[in-house]
Amino acid sequence: MGEKAELLQGTLDTLVLKTLASMGPLHGYGLARRIEQVSGNTLALNQGTVYPALLRLEQRGWIRSDWGKSENNRRARFYAITPRGRRQLIRATEGWQRIAAIMGRFFEPQQ
Repeated sequence: MGEKAELLQGTLDTLVLKTLASMGPLHGYGLARRIEQVSGNTLALNQGTVYPALLRLEQRGWIRSDWGKSENNRRARFYAITPRGRRQLIRATEGWQRIAAIMGRFFEPQQ
């Protein structure tokens, strides 16, 4: 397997919002594993990365959390995207699409 990729500043917030929007409520560990899976295991997320991001997103009102039971019947905090978080996800998605289009122009074959 190749090198693990580094995340650009602010990317993790968008990945968390997108994952919660598509998967529904998840606990922190499950959320981190899903992001790693979708990345083709090129991203490695640890508790020191994921939980501060979840706290920051919750403080901004983009996600909410509730206690529940995990798959192995342990008490876990489950996170879900809020309407405000969905609006932020739309803004972030538009921004990333603009950046990707700009970068794509630089990597297209020159004529």
